[in-house]
Amino acid sequence: MANRLTVYEVSSVRPHHNLAIEKFLFDSVAEDELILYLWQNESTIVCGRNRNVYKECHLTRLYEAGGTLARRLSGGGAVFHDLGNLNFTFIAKDGVYNLEKQLSVITEACKSLGVPAELTGRNDILAGGRKFSGNAFYSSKGTRYHHGTLMVNVDFSRLSDYLNVDRAKLQAKGVDSVRSRVANLTEFSDKVTISSLKAALIASLGKIYDLTPRSYQLDEGCAEIAEYEKLFSSEDWLYGKKMSFNNEFGKRYAWGDFQLRAEVAGGIIKDAVIFSDALDAEMILTLAERFKGTKYLAPDLCAVVAEVCREAQQREDIVGLIKDSI
Repeated sequence: MANRLTVYEVSSVRPHHNLAIEKFLFDSVAEDELILYLWQNESTIVCGRNRNVYKECHLTRLYEAGGTLARRLSGGGAVFHDLGNLNFTFIAKDGVYNLEKQLSVITEACKSLGVPAELTGRNDILAGGRKFSGNAFYSSKGTRYHHGTLMVNVDFSRLSDYLNVDRAKLQAKGVDSVRSRVANLTEFSDKVTISSLKAALIASLGKIYDLTPRSYQLDEGCAEIAEYEKLFSSEDWLYGKKMSFNNEFGKRYAWGDFQLRAEVAGGIIKDAVIFSDALDAEMILTLAERFKGTKYLAPDLCAVVAEVCREAQQREDIVGLIKDSI
């Protein structure tokens, strides 16, 4: 049972820092305490703990636009955050954690602002049959957290540009685009802003738990947060040191066919084969060999192509294919 309600809000919009704060609060929560952590990220894809970022995200577009990749502790797929989105995290020990109440805090806060919010299944909160909040979960050694997104005024054009959505999954749901199955809260009420939603969440928290929430400032420069930030921003964490996968993509051009098959582990190409009927066979063999040991990121691969490929049209075509595929 919760005897204390603690609210933390941060001004940082840096995803690795904000995830570090979340982990610090997770480690610090008291036995009788429920923490509500409210935070935002600027132009970020946040991927689930065990997902393949190369399959989930279009990293080239994200990085070229100055965006950031992050990976959280919880499961689930990839989500896009911008400053039109508000993130929440409920953190508590097993004896205090109550998912039903926590979800009610969200729905009641939205309803107080005129949004017809409703729960569906375990993970999603809808309004008008469209999703505005997805949830994910993490637990360790008797402590749990439940966190998620609240889409207030998200730029959906960027969401669909950076996430590689499974078209078969969308078709199975009877819709033909990301836009048709998600919604911003501002579509349902002009009362909703980031500030008004924060206030509504805190008020709803107090009402549902019959306690007065207390807001506190956090020492964001503490050593523990700094160490967690180093972890969450490390390449091993982001790209998966132990994760390996195979990927293949290609296209037919006037000068010949080009199919790249790459084995990737820890974000590095361990082996590469190129299938092609291009007349310059030596170039194709050299390119495949040079790809080995290269980061599986478009700028790195394109730099290799620029060095190896002598024909301008071939070089332009292969570079374009890589940028479109990774």
